[in-house]
Amino acid sequence: MNYLRSRSLKRLLSLGRRSNAEESAEECVDADPPPPPPPHYKPTWRCFSYDELHQATDGFHQDNIVGKGGYGEVYRGVLDDGRAVAVKRLAPTAAADEKKEKDFLTELGTVGHVRHPNVSALLGCCVDRGLHLVFEFSIRGSVSANLHDLKLPVMSWKQRHGIAVGTARGLRYLHKGCARRIIHRDIKASNILLTADYEPQISDFGLARWLPSEWTHHAIAPIEGTFGCLAPEYFTHGIVDEKTDVFAFGVFLLELISGRKPVDGSHMSLIAWAKPYLSDGVVQGLVDPRLGDGYDAGQLRRLMFIASLCVRAAAAWRPTMTQVLELLESGEISQDQWQMPEKEEQDELWDFDDLDDFDEDDDDDDDDYDNYDDESDSPSISSSACSIHPND
Repeated sequence: MNYLRSRSLKRLLSLGRRSNAEESAEECVDADPPPPPPPHYKPTWRCFSYDELHQATDGFHQDNIVGKGGYGEVYRGVLDDGRAVAVKRLAPTAAADEKKEKDFLTELGTVGHVRHPNVSALLGCCVDRGLHLVFEFSIRGSVSANLHDLKLPVMSWKQRHGIAVGTARGLRYLHKGCARRIIHRDIKASNILLTADYEPQISDFGLARWLPSEWTHHAIAPIEGTFGCLAPEYFTHGIVDEKTDVFAFGVFLLELISGRKPVDGSHMSLIAWAKPYLSDGVVQGLVDPRLGDGYDAGQLRRLMFIASLCVRAAAAWRPTMTQVLELLESGEISQDQWQMPEKEEQDELWDFDDLDDFDEDDDDDDDDYDNYDDESDSPSISSSACSIHPND
């Protein structure tokens, strides 16, 4: 395998064992590198041996698989010290694909320098007999599983509201709190994991990209992501910046509110379904009927308003995650402040009216993990699936 023959890759993955932070940062060039760490920086993750992970997962037994994706699998395991972990393994067939290998390493280079309560914590990695990433195990699985699995109790409004706020905090950190901006590119319910007390943690950085401070945006090919969550400027031109994640967060809010998936069985997008309720402010029509009257009407209206701002077609008229968080945490809502020019109002909401031409089961191009969920919450795409190419 190429990565086993790559000395630079081995040096990259030895970062957890080295104390010279600057030298370690220089060795990351082969994996879409993060910015140099600050002085005296010491990684919080370490390198695991293959034997440790093999034992923790009962030999990577099929019964311990908790998620699958386009280039590998996620296994539940228990370390010798009793900690439950999720081991993400690059499949042998994917290892021969340089792009999938690079995406896997990009995730390591990204999450290895991220520290926040609302971002999934990397514990370490392993390069013996394949590539492996080791994360803390989220005992409650994904938001998607908790929202849509009929075998689980209905999520309360308090839990949903807390998840919305926590996810917003995590996203704001990625955009503003890191040494270099991180654009996640795949914010959705199956990529938000939950701790025992329902604290949300953003996970799966396989599509994430660093965005240097001097750049306003990225133009990315191929276009990858999840139907119903893709911002129009990304879907049509490959343009990626913070507002790409803001749009997806707006869809995520609608999913929390309504209990509906981003794209339903009839291929209707959640945004298209929610548009009349958002336009008319009809609370009862949008809220998950399983909640009955068990929700805070003020909080619900606030979330509806924020979601309507986030899913605006024009990126310039969407709020930043800093503004989203201010609005979520009882900031003053000024309708006038967010009023759009009349000529743009008719295009305020973006939706896919017809998804019949796209394959819901196109997993070969999808580098997403279901994160303890049995099925993806909506179909995914690559640029080859829709014949759309970004402008250079």
